Amino acid sequence: MQNEVDPSPKPASYYTRAKNSRAATPLDPEDFTRARRGFIAALADTRIVDSEGRRVTDVGDYGFLNSAPPDTVHPNLWRHAQLNTNHGLFEVCDGIWQVRGYDISNITFIKSNTGWIVVDPLTVEATARAAYGLVTEHLGHRPVVAVIYTHSHADHFGGVLGVTSQSEVDAGKCEVIAPEGFLHEVVGENVIAGPAMGRRALYQFGPLLPPGPRAHVDCGLGNAIPMGPNTLIAPTRDITFTGESLEIDGVRVVFQLTPETEAPAEMNFFFPDFNALCMAENCSHTMHNLIPIRGTLVRNALRWSKYINEAIEIFGSKTEIVFTSHNWPRWGADDARQFLELQRDLYKWMHDQTMRLANKGYVPTEIAAALELPDDFLAHEHTHGYYGDLVHNSKAVYQRYLSWYDGNPANLNKLPPTEVGHRYVELAGGADRVLEAGRAAADAGDYRWGVELINHLVFADPSNAEARALQADMFEQLGYQSESSTFRNAYLMGAQELRHGYPDLSGGAARARGILVAMTVEQIFDTISVRLKSEDVGGLSVLVNWTFPDLAETPDNLWLLGLSHRTLFSVRGRHDPNANATISIARSLLIDILTQQTTFVDQLGAGNITIDGDATSLLQIFANLDTTAAGFAIVEP
Repeated sequence: MQNEVDPSPKPASYYTRAKNSRAATPLDPEDFTRARRGFIAALADTRIVDSEGRRVTDVGDYGFLNSAPPDTVHPNLWRHAQLNTNHGLFEVCDGIWQVRGYDISNITFIKSNTGWIVVDPLTVEATARAAYGLVTEHLGHRPVVAVIYTHSHADHFGGVLGVTSQSEVDAGKCEVIAPEGFLHEVVGENVIAGPAMGRRALYQFGPLLPPGPRAHVDCGLGNAIPMGPNTLIAPTRDITFTGESLEIDGVRVVFQLTPETEAPAEMNFFFPDFNALCMAENCSHTMHNLIPIRGTLVRNALRWSKYINEAIEIFGSKTEIVFTSHNWPRWGADDARQFLELQRDLYKWMHDQTMRLANKGYVPTEIAAALELPDDFLAHEHTHGYYGDLVHNSKAVYQRYLSWYDGNPANLNKLPPTEVGHRYVELAGGADRVLEAGRAAADAGDYRWGVELINHLVFADPSNAEARALQADMFEQLGYQSESSTFRNAYLMGAQELRHGYPDLSGGAARARGILVAMTVEQIFDTISVRLKSEDVGGLSVLVNWTFPDLAETPDNLWLLGLSHRTLFSVRGRHDPNANATISIARSLLIDILTQQTTFVDQLGAGNITIDGDATSLLQIFANLDTTAAGFAIVEP
């Protein structure tokens, strides 16, 4: 949408300049030494492209960070972004290396007897392949004999095909190790809620913002997320209990399961041969999210803290190095322990203080306004909110125990935003009166009130160019003032979409294929179920037997899919003799159909699918599946 006003980013206002000028916190200058320690080499060309030559990422676009902080960026966030732009191959210790800076996450290479053990193969194939190439160039070629996924987020498994292949894994040449429940959680987060979460993630990470002092500067956990589809190879070995030990090609590893922490399925692990502790994403050089603004299951701050303490108790006396899935390591027993203790106490403090106030009757917005991070944490770089934010984290703790509802019946069943917008505009005396009040708030630097006020007008009349422009300008100033990269990105994405309209994000189904290929049949049926249009299937009752000839002769080979009371259900391991139809189809072909590579009709005609019985019963299900809208509106109706 084109506005009649200037759609370009604005400079920092007087109020933003004043706030940012006094926002810097004295922090340890050794952070810069740590972030650069062990540097070996960087990619000669920082621009990473995929197999089609399309740009995936380029840390070189962030050269503007090599200067004093501008007034459009919180000075602490600017400093943190400078630390995250250190990129290349780094030696962690003799036998362990990391490639950092080419993805939001780190990829770690541990030298084994005959090859590499890879920890967390990044977000997309192109960045993982580039990292493996950099390692090979400077350390020599070695095959990848094992991949360890620390947890179930896509930036820790999505690039796996850049370091190994499904055929290598099937041949037993590469083992894939993950915490128990990994695949279940991958599906829940990346597929069942994938379209909504992917859209919201654009606000959290800001990949559509151009790099620059008035736009994208960092992602908190790393420089930027790469653009491209995720891939996945299903684990061949699950870690099922804390204390489980493996010897992987001569390298000893002791595991600690940490469910419900930073991810629903996650684990830390210790390498006794290196006295090195991998804390996955349970520790980083930033306060983490207890629920990301993109959405996920709410994380358990209390258990998170206890698991860090358990890691200290189990591994702390032997730990000389702590490395993580993001940012940079810590070296030395004392520094490592202090880092772990502060991270432990940070999550416990947020949990305890939120619930202390909740039990006094404070509601989430009141708790967020009341809590201030103590100097104990503000004195250290890694406990600042560059990624998570105390405002949002306190609300997450409240939500986990007491739900989103604050107990006031006035908030129990509120009107939707468009209807609320119309009524507030009418109450204010019309659009001009709302604009007048909004401009007064902006002129006074009262941006939080201003965006709340103008938001009603935007939802009442999204074609009002003045309202859109004014809210965009105020969003922008709030972004400039944010220490949290996720808050900054969300505000600036909101401003960009108010000025230019929301993006076309077609092709999501095809991009999801990289994860679908590793899913079980049950998980595939679960993803189909959430697309069923209930309003169109009233009165229908259908049973379809499924046979998947490309699967082994096990219970996974036979399935029953039923439509009952406007809901799909599936049963593993049997057929129903009274089913309306029986279909024989390769699981891989079903995935092709679901990702819109082909259609049922075409494959029936080609003889690749056989149906016995009433073929229309299948259409009663698949003709009533909804399409997802990956590019839906957020800051307007």
